[in-house]
Amino acid sequence: MLNIVLFGPPGAGKGTQSSKLVDKYNLIHLSTGDIFRYNIKNETDLGVLARFYIDKGNLVPDKVTIDMLQAEVKKNPNAKGFIFDGFPRTIPQAEALDVLMTELGTKVDLMLSLDAPEDELVERLLLRGKDSGRADDSNEEVIRNRIGVYNDQTAVAASYYDNQNKYFPINGVGSIDDIFEQLCSVIDKFN
Repeated sequence: MLNIVLFGPPGAGKGTQSSKLVDKYNLIHLSTGDIFRYNIKNETDLGVLARFYIDKGNLVPDKVTIDMLQAEVKKNPNAKGFIFDGFPRTIPQAEALDVLMTELGTKVDLMLSLDAPEDELVERLLLRGKDSGRADDSNEEVIRNRIGVYNDQTAVAASYYDNQNKYFPINGVGSIDDIFEQLCSVIDKFN
């Protein structure tokens, strides 16, 4: 089983690269953002709670996120592996993910972190906001707050995997195919 944490700030290209990695390595893509958006759209209890935090550019509390992700992993018992996109965002979430993976008889193999300058991220997200209609991608102030939250609260999760020699930074600026090749060259060392 191959389990990858795809990491990086909002707008770094995690969703774009995830879909390519899913196709190449036959993995299940678990995006907390997608799962939250589904729940928000369908106005579930989780969706209402998640919207409160997301609309302000803040993180959804760990307990809610962990419980939701655990349910999604357990829906796929025969998976060849997972790409965790947007999770973990904190060290407690990384620890909880390790516990979950251990319970399933597997582990997180590596964290790939897509890195890009803040102005590039803002530009990408504003363009995505025009195409997608997503409120959290249409307001530069909310975008910059999301990036600030990532830098202050989320980026520290990389140290958890770095301490285990599982952290690999990837330059997230360039063509989609060039970035994909960088990701694959790291993954192929583990696969």
